[in-house]
Amino acid sequence: EEEITYAAVVELIHTATLVHDDIIDDSQLRRGQPTVNTVWGNSRTVLLGDWLYTTSMQLALSHGRLEVIRRLCDATLRMTEGELLVLERLGQPDIGVDEYFDIIDRKTARLFSAASSIPALIPPATDEQREALESYGRSLGLCFQLVDDLLDFTSSEDDLGKPVLSDLKGGKLTLPLILLLPRLDQKGRGFIERVLEDRSFDRIAPEAILEIVSAHGTLEEVRELASKHAADACEALGSFPASETREALEFAPEFVLNRRS
Repeated sequence: EEEITYAAVVELIHTATLVHDDIIDDSQLRRGQPTVNTVWGNSRTVLLGDWLYTTSMQLALSHGRLEVIRRLCDATLRMTEGELLVLERLGQPDIGVDEYFDIIDRKTARLFSAASSIPALIPPATDEQREALESYGRSLGLCFQLVDDLLDFTSSEDDLGKPVLSDLKGGKLTLPLILLLPRLDQKGRGFIERVLEDRSFDRIAPEAILEIVSAHGTLEEVRELASKHAADACEALGSFPASETREALEFAPEFVLNRRS
């Protein structure tokens, strides 16, 4: 019962962040369905996100494990910081690789790490198991975000449930473009900078951006990085005995790496 409660808590926290993200990004679609803010408006949707998060903490308190609550609060704070960093850099073309990884570590990997490590805070788990599960979750989270960034270039609107290149249109630079920009001439950089400036594809067609990215191989580089983090996640499980549970955890990075939406 305790483990099920904490699983529900993580889902509520995640849902609360998505509800608020859609307001921040002015998103119209999520998974092919109208976003909550599109249906109910921003005011009610903000309150819904607040309610979801507060409810999650109330549920977590029911078992009295303060370390679990501390870990979840820390992950949520890091997510908020990550989103603030994204907002500060909207429309700016000079984001570096290290800054990018700092952002996705905060806004994605920390929640994965917290969720994975919570079971090791319930006796009779050990510190070694907790550290292994933290490492597993962080690597899985980084893999997830890298694949998410790739799908914005390689998937279709039907699979994604939202328009492709929506990050760039929203003023966000992700790793494929961060790696690409230093390799481009002034004309190529200008294409990307105009989309960042306009927050639209009125002057530059999406197909032109996709053609430039495909020609320089940065999608393959990001795919290799995602594969490395998937392998790191599986390697972190090395101290656990063979079991169906370990097999399930080892399957997750493979699933994340090959997902289409």
